[in-house]
Amino acid sequence: MQQTQRFKRVATARRKKCFWEKTEPDHDSVSLTGRRSKSVTVKSSKPEISSVPISGPSFERMTVMPPEFFQIDALDLAPRLLGKFLRRDDVVLRITEVEAYRPNDSACHGRFGITARTAPVFGPGGHAYVYLCYGLHKMLNVVADKEGVGAAVLIRSCAPVSGLKTIQQRRGLLTEKPVLLTGPGKVGQALGISTEWSNHPLYTPGGLEILDGPEPEKILIGPRVGIEYALPEHVNALWRFAIAGIPWISAPKNTLRPS
Repeated sequence: MQQTQRFKRVATARRKKCFWEKTEPDHDSVSLTGRRSKSVTVKSSKPEISSVPISGPSFERMTVMPPEFFQIDALDLAPRLLGKFLRRDDVVLRITEVEAYRPNDSACHGRFGITARTAPVFGPGGHAYVYLCYGLHKMLNVVADKEGVGAAVLIRSCAPVSGLKTIQQRRGLLTEKPVLLTGPGKVGQALGISTEWSNHPLYTPGGLEILDGPEPEKILIGPRVGIEYALPEHVNALWRFAIAGIPWISAPKNTLRPS
């Protein structure tokens, strides 16, 4: 399939790096269950990510994205979600990696038509669609486009902004490293959501919401992950998007390239 150029190219103006873009030195981390992990943690002398004053007045002034923001083609919505914030209770995450799933897409759940499981995908853009993967992982999707279309954007990875201790408790992993949130199941676990959150409007204050955030300087694109069952043109479609230059991206990274 020919590479899409639908998404907006981001500005290239230089800016100071945010804390979630910095790479930390490697140390062993400990899971909250007492097992050793291959992830890493930060020495106690370092400031915690949760110490960033994200809950201050500047954050409170940030806008909850309106319904019309979401009611566009999933392929246009996906890159526009990068840099936006997900908030639930004290947890705030910055969206760093997404995948678009469109109507007539052999990898989209909408291909099954409207069922008890997939009905939220056919709702109006701006609602949540949460499904279970392997009966275990809660996968958060943002429904896109108009009602009845059947499209969504999967949130693959995020970076922690606030509520680090809550995230670590929910994940059962004591680390501040990318392993904490690089993968869609990890994002769902960190937010503490279940399939009952499907149909929740993400544009209403309270509960689970998406807030406006800074546009990334550069974006990476590549094929989506784990859809080998789909048609070749959909397997090869460059509908995966990630913020360039940061470690908060899931594997495989070698299939991503600059847009």
